[in-house]
Amino acid sequence: MIAVLNIAASPREFGLIKDIISDFVTQFSFSRIAVAVSGGPDSLALWSVLSEGFNGELHALHVDHGLRDESADEAAALAERIEGLQVLRWDASSDKRLQEEARRARYGLMAEYCAEHGIKHLFLAHHRDDQAETVLFRLAKGSGLDGLGGMRKVQVYDEGLSFVRPFLDVPKSDLVAYCEAQNLPYLQDPSNENDDFARVRLRKSQAILEEEGLSAKRLAVSARRFQRAREALDFISKNALGACRKDADTNRVELDSDALLAYPEEIVLRVMLLVIAEIGAEKDYAPRMERVEDLVADLIRSDAFRKRTLGGVVFGRDDKRGLISCLAE
Repeated sequence: MIAVLNIAASPREFGLIKDIISDFVTQFSFSRIAVAVSGGPDSLALWSVLSEGFNGELHALHVDHGLRDESADEAAALAERIEGLQVLRWDASSDKRLQEEARRARYGLMAEYCAEHGIKHLFLAHHRDDQAETVLFRLAKGSGLDGLGGMRKVQVYDEGLSFVRPFLDVPKSDLVAYCEAQNLPYLQDPSNENDDFARVRLRKSQAILEEEGLSAKRLAVSARRFQRAREALDFISKNALGACRKDADTNRVELDSDALLAYPEEIVLRVMLLVIAEIGAEKDYAPRMERVEDLVADLIRSDAFRKRTLGGVVFGRDDKRGLISCLAE
């Protein structure tokens, strides 16, 4: 369904949107990038600004999930407006956890395209309202500091690709207004109003939360502060891992137990996660936080630890040698 809303925005706001893109392009010296275009106002605004302000090779990507009868027609209409649009198609395998599977498939298809075309940066149009929704969703799931930091402006997806989100500080209303001013009709996805999805219910609850002062802007500010704390803890944890290493190879890491356990529990936990990411067989999927917390709690209690496997790594402790051993499974 095509929709255009009459939301006013000033030329100054449009200038800020363009300045944000210009800063990102200048900062990273891109020569070839891709942009995800769903057809909504946020992604159309991003594509429009990039197509005007980026002098390199720009690839526009649209994923047709095939979940609605009209999706193929919408993709075709979008391709008529965006020259060179690449339409990638996904066939749903089941009805279980549909939004999560569709999201994973969407990123997977676009990552494959980028790898085939030597593209290292994929621009995504997530905005401030999306960031607030993400923080609320993760809060409801009991996330810790890392989860509450929300989405990062630049996030490594894999060894060859990074996601770039320049609009995380921009409200959706500004992007809708930009499309209105530029005469860019956009698609309205009916699934965004489907209460069967948790994210939709959380989105609708934000109106009530804003009455109590918990606005999207304040949630986004909190996310930035959580990110700042996360970056500091990551820095300390990487240094701790380097300081406590006694021996290591591609399949094994040995750590000085006394030196490691002298750090606060949060740092010990993050060191364990770094080890799993380095040598674990399941690098793409971190283990459940509760299991990592149990591992660290037992490491701290000298009389409670038993060898166990977590994230594809076998953890053991040799008290005679004063070592914590980590062996790839």
